[in-house]
Amino acid sequence: MFLTLWATPRSTSTAFEWMMRQRGDFVCFHEPWNEVYYYGEDRRSDRDADVESKPNHNFASVWDDLTSQAANGNVFVKDFVYSVAHDLDDDKLAKMTHTFLIRDPKRVVQGLAKHWPDCTFDEVGFESLYRLFIRVAESHGTPPPVMYSGDLLDDPTGTARAYCKAVGIRFIAEALEWEAGERKEVSWYNEGTGAWHDNLRESTGIQKPKTEYAPLEENQRLFEFYERSLPFFNDLLAHKFDPIQE
Repeated sequence: MFLTLWATPRSTSTAFEWMMRQRGDFVCFHEPWNEVYYYGEDRRSDRDADVESKPNHNFASVWDDLTSQAANGNVFVKDFVYSVAHDLDDDKLAKMTHTFLIRDPKRVVQGLAKHWPDCTFDEVGFESLYRLFIRVAESHGTPPPVMYSGDLLDDPTGTARAYCKAVGIRFIAEALEWEAGERKEVSWYNEGTGAWHDNLRESTGIQKPKTEYAPLEENQRLFEFYERSLPFFNDLLAHKFDPIQE
């Protein structure tokens, strides 16, 4: 199974990925396309342009690696559509089982801007996420599963159970608990520096973040990102699945 979770930045997607890692029955990849988007030989962003790319690290090599792993077992990928939309033809899309994760765009914009004050609207990610959702829905004739971060934080067990049912995998309750500690597996950005995953390092399960942010209204550019993202979020939210109680 080649299972992909498409998300936006700062959407609690890495916490969900960490749960998938605890299962033990998937080989998990953390943002492989996003890494190439910023640091690959054929990178598409000028952010950190001075960082030298790894030899033979490009979109083609990532795809070859993912499909090779998927040919021999279950693969789970968490990534952002804006990183790879240009490279996703219909044949590649057909090889994956697509799922989507959304979060209140206000928290997404605030969280992203905390780390990247110069973030772009593309990096916020909602438009590309929505456009891929429509492509997959039209191709399959039915909307793919949409998970809402608010449900995941309010009811991790019920939401994880519903996700597993939606994609046809076994629900493993024990995967929702882990020990606090280093998370090198999800720290590729800028050679693992920074504080992108401090909450995850301290966590022992999926839990509500306590981070406080300045009001978006104080920054007109960021507030416009939120307003532009909101229609895409609302359309996706209309398709979300509900948590399943035992």
